[in-house]
Amino acid sequence: MQYTTPNKIRMTEKSTSNIPELKNLRRELRKNMTPAEAVLWQRLKAGRLDGTHWRRQYSVNRYILDFYCPIYKLCIELDGQDHYTMQGDTRDYDRTIFLNSKGIEVIRFENKDIWENIEQVLETIKVRLKEKHIQKTLPLGKEGVRQSREGD
Repeated sequence: MQYTTPNKIRMTEKSTSNIPELKNLRRELRKNMTPAEAVLWQRLKAGRLDGTHWRRQYSVNRYILDFYCPIYKLCIELDGQDHYTMQGDTRDYDRTIFLNSKGIEVIRFENKDIWENIEQVLETIKVRLKEKHIQKTLPLGKEGVRQSREGD
């Protein structure tokens, strides 16, 4: 399944999320989720994971993210067989670099992780959400950098 679109879509800084040109593709991906995506979505939707709000098949620029938590800028990607090729690996690397440049962290799981140990997948996500929550609540120091609290 292809998660990117042709480069012909022109982007501006203000219009990089859920762009109209990708609406039909996002809708189609939501209707035709992989079985692993459907299982994880059942555990994420409606605040079921520690009350966090998730979006599925959310686009940032030309990339469509499997799952995205906007408040913590956290992306969850489930990787199937097409990701384990030279082309897939390059595409995933480029995508992660781009998303990181926008302040979005990417966590990747293999589809088999959902089937073999979904509780561990959810725990990994919860731990990262907790870390990001703590980072978000730390006071800003000089130069706008978050400072750790004493004892942390």
